[in-house]
Order: sequence, then structure tokens, then C-alpha cells
Amino acid sequence: MKVDLARELYKTWREGSRKNHKPNNEELPRQKIDDPQRINSVISELVATRQWEQGIAEGGLFTEWLDVVGIDIGSHSTPLSLVDGVLIIQASSSAWATQLTLMHSQLLTTISSTAPGALVEEIQVLPPGAPSWKKGIRTVRNSRGPRDTYG
Repeated sequence: MKVDLARELYKTWREGSRKNHKPNNEELPRQKIDDPQRINSVISELVATRQWEQGIAEGGLFTEWLDVVGIDIGSHSTPLSLVDGVLIIQASSSAWATQLTLMHSQLLTTISSTAPGALVEEIQVLPPGAPSWKKGIRTVRNSRGPRDTYG
């Protein structure tokens, strides 16, 4: 006779859930499953269990860019990506690219204070319309372009 592993696993789960467990002091158990809960507590619990705090903070950095860095800087720059702690910003002109490069440490301080939880360790500023030969995450550094045709 074959043993249905899924059925046996379900039975052990059901038996374990029926046992009386002491609830944690942090959460209050609901009286009934049908009782309504506040949406704020449900979403907060979901974010905490899935460990989405950093992702939400980084997403907030992009959606609220003008509030984070200010209207003057935000109107002349656009955040493009945030990968492995490196924030890539594209400036509206080469003068603003130079200015943002000079303000590197001030921008890091401002971002860390106004967008807590977003992991930004380095900032790279791109000038407007700069061509990028990068075709993926793993590329050869200090190469001259695709198939080295310019030289």
C-alpha cells in the first residue's frame, strides 16, 4: 500500500494546530476567524513576515524623489536604478551632473535621513543622453564597446 505523503503531512499539521499553544505576548489572538481586523495591522504583519521593509523603503525613494532630495535637485535629476546599494541618477544637464557629483556625500546623508530603510551606499551620476554599452549585470569593465569596433 502506497503512502500519500501530502495527506500524512496535512494530518500532522491539523493535529499540531489543534493542540493548545500559549500565544505570544506580542500578538493578541483573535476570538473568531471571522472577526474583522484593521487593514493597517494586516499589512504591517504581512510586510514584517515577508521582510519587505527595505524594498518598500527603496520604492518610496523612487516615488517620492522630489520630497527626498528637494524640488531644486529633484527637478534636474531622475533616479534610474538601485542595485546592491548603488543608486544611479541621471542629471538633466552636464552642469547638474557635475554639481550632483560634488554633492555626493550630502546626497547620501539626505537620502539616509529622509528615506530610512533604503540601502544606498554609493551614488553614480550619469550625464544626459549618455550612451550605455552595458548589456547586462556581468560585463567586461574598461572595454571600448560591443565587439571593440571603435578604435
